[in-house]
Amino acid sequence: MKKIITLILLLALTTALAACGANGGKDKKLAGDKIVVGASNVPHAEILEAAKPLMKKKGIDLEIKTFQDYVLPNKALANNEIDANYFQHVPYLKSQMKENKNYKFENAGGIHIEPIGVYSKKYKSLKDLPNGATIIMSNSVADHGRMLTLLEHEGLIKLKPGKGYNSKIKDIAKNPKHLKFKADVEAGLLPKAYKNGEGDAVLINTNYAIDAGLNPQKDSIAIEGSDSPFVNIIAVRKGDKDAKTVKTLVEVLHSKEIQDFIKKKYKGAVVPVNK
Repeated sequence: MKKIITLILLLALTTALAACGANGGKDKKLAGDKIVVGASNVPHAEILEAAKPLMKKKGIDLEIKTFQDYVLPNKALANNEIDANYFQHVPYLKSQMKENKNYKFENAGGIHIEPIGVYSKKYKSLKDLPNGATIIMSNSVADHGRMLTLLEHEGLIKLKPGKGYNSKIKDIAKNPKHLKFKADVEAGLLPKAYKNGEGDAVLINTNYAIDAGLNPQKDSIAIEGSDSPFVNIIAVRKGDKDAKTVKTLVEVLHSKEIQDFIKKKYKGAVVPVNK
């Protein structure tokens, strides 16, 4: 009888371990009372810091791990070093998943929009740009269509029909001022390029602009509208979107308290969304 009981216990233990191994233990990891989120310093980590007390009230500890670039947060998520990340918009997420077949991620919820701005040490208006002016952009191809659409909206260029936010530099159909485009700068180094007076105009992502002490609403000579589809999201590994910790985090970030915090702190440079 003892042998039978022992055998049953061993079988039960083996089955439990196999089940845990089948999903990498992720269900157990995200079913607890803690969530680790990777984020850019500004504004993402600041917004998460504001959410910490609200998460605590709901019985969940929020740990924030900051990153300085757009590559490592997804690597960390894929390697199970973090439970979620908050730094990217959907087009960038899709492009990264296309380039990295091991990235099995999904969108858990949109939180805010960061309008891209154009900055210049030499000119106070895009209309003042001379013929042959150099425009500096990031090397993130996923952002090029967004940046080019902004320039088209401002009347500087004309893109090929139907390209829009999917445009690349080669899709510029009309360039009356013969603008030159330099698109080989790391996104985080764009503020430095601007402060050093490089080029005639620099397009800078708002999070890096704010982190460098710039005020997008005051310092830019043109800025993207708040109707931009490039919403910054909470990204998680596929299958984790409905985990309690993830759903609670998104609910808190969509709360009136956090949306009011974003509006008050960033004064239009960061626009909250609830979708």
